[in-house]
Amino acid sequence: MPVSASRHDHFPRHDGARRDTIRTAVARVDAAWTAADTAPDGLLTAIAAQADAAPADAMAALRPWLTDRRWLERRLDSALALLRADPFARPPLRAFGGGEGAGGDPAPGGLVLAERGHVRLTLRVWPFASSAPPETPAIFVPGRTAIHVLASGGAQLCQHHVALTPAEEAGAFTASAAAPCQSDPPRPLRTGETLDLDTAREGFTLVPGAHDTLLLELTVQPPSPLPIRSYDPATGHLLHISASRRDSSFRAMALTLLRHLGRPDAVALFEVETHSQDFAARWHAMRELIALNPTAAHAPLAAMAADDPHPEVRAAAQATLALLQSPPLQGRGSETCQLAG
Repeated sequence: MPVSASRHDHFPRHDGARRDTIRTAVARVDAAWTAADTAPDGLLTAIAAQADAAPADAMAALRPWLTDRRWLERRLDSALALLRADPFARPPLRAFGGGEGAGGDPAPGGLVLAERGHVRLTLRVWPFASSAPPETPAIFVPGRTAIHVLASGGAQLCQHHVALTPAEEAGAFTASAAAPCQSDPPRPLRTGETLDLDTAREGFTLVPGAHDTLLLELTVQPPSPLPIRSYDPATGHLLHISASRRDSSFRAMALTLLRHLGRPDAVALFEVETHSQDFAARWHAMRELIALNPTAAHAPLAAMAADDPHPEVRAAAQATLALLQSPPLQGRGSETCQLAG
């Protein structure tokens, strides 16, 4: 993985020679990791060989990287050596998550060890919680996941299941016909066990224990017309759906940012995304456009209400169009968006 610029790269601020030494050491480690990963028997080479494989086949081929972890031990040892040499060094590993969670406890996070295409290998940490954690939604994402438990930390595992028809998986999913989520009773998570999940139908949540939980997680999530679905484990009710395609998700985040920045000059970008292949992405773009500029949203909203291929998007557009055309709601795009959402 290439070294990216870091906001910490200017420390120590007044010691240029030390910074140069740090950068040289990090670049040397990064080059060594890249050479190892792209060698014929390397991790990225193995992932690239599964570019066109079905998720289950790719998972079977890559599973040895979970069970034989000598490569991971060597990688972490060299990262720790960088930090021992200079605590200002930034090992060439991409972090995600972390920070402060509910109640002031640390939030889950980890390190991206390898990523190429729709395959990702991460080292994930669930910190122990000093207080009872809030109820966590059960998330279902199209694809496969294998999770090897390096340290259970005394956590409790809650597994969740949802039925899914082939038609729904192929793109005919609707919230009104979605099956409820079913949850198993919590059980102790066991150090050394490996969980194999069809994540379109199976999910899990953790109740943290008295110590940190450490997981090595391999995910294969190719593009899918099936959305990501979030359920309330207590009731089994569907809470939220969103686009599962990574490119759609990135564009959705960008449109939300543009709306928050109040950028009416970007209306054309919103309109383009209202024609996305992903129905969740289409409706997200429309909601953001209504909130940004109800007048500009009127024509594409009318077109969506008339002929969007997804019945629930079409119905939501029709209801929202009626609200926008009601005189008391004229000019209240943000409020209308909330009512329709």
